[in-house]
Amino acid sequence: MDPHTPIRRLFDRAHAGGGSGLVAGAARLFRRGLDFVLPPVCSQCRIPVAEPHSLCASCWADLRLIERPYCERLGIPFGYDLGPGALSAEAIADPPPFDKARAAVLYEGMAAELVHRLKYQDRTELGRLIGRLTARAGTDLFPRAGLIVPVPLHPSRLLTRKFNQSQLIAAELGRQCGLPVDPLALARIKATDRQVGLNPRERAENVAGAFQVPPAAKARVAGMHILLVDDVLTTGATVKAATRALKRGGATGVDVITFARVAAAGTLHI
Repeated sequence: MDPHTPIRRLFDRAHAGGGSGLVAGAARLFRRGLDFVLPPVCSQCRIPVAEPHSLCASCWADLRLIERPYCERLGIPFGYDLGPGALSAEAIADPPPFDKARAAVLYEGMAAELVHRLKYQDRTELGRLIGRLTARAGTDLFPRAGLIVPVPLHPSRLLTRKFNQSQLIAAELGRQCGLPVDPLALARIKATDRQVGLNPRERAENVAGAFQVPPAAKARVAGMHILLVDDVLTTGATVKAATRALKRGGATGVDVITFARVAAAGTLHI
């Protein structure tokens, strides 16, 4: 393991707790000292960079960023500008229950590796980097959102993994845009199979009825426009099921934001 990682994790946990006055000043001094002893390195290739939780220029160039023009509803990139409010054929043929979906990058190469390391190699500090990158995609979603809600894991999955990657990303989004984050606003009440390897119909069936707004959270969700956070958007089955649960719980609207989206054959318009 990189010697930077465990020490910086300790700082990140302390930093995440916030604070002011002497506590904030001590955190800043500690950060300066840490940067002097262990200079920040690229989160991917580990060469020195100016800021922690960032990528070097070479690794940044390996990300395939999603930028306008794209489908106003689903965020699918277009090869050319179709004009304001243009919708993809997918959005017209099968309108989703959520209002808008945005993703920062395509799920390939570097992006896929970052997600894999976060979820399966205990690289929880990558939540800060991925959250910052994800925030780039949410500029049109933040102004109308009242609450950030991460897609939850089932308690049995959380016990195995020990953390929810979507919650780590959501926490950084909250820091970036100043919105409150509520990881208890939505619960996963059904222990679903992994979605990997399932076709779209099987994915939808797998997560049907999997989510619920707990009774204790309904007052916090009711009347809110929710920003739902996940790591990767594939067919959208998970976020659609989660959206329906949030709306049953009283949410007035739901937007979806993810770090990456899968470019399935025949759906990417670039």
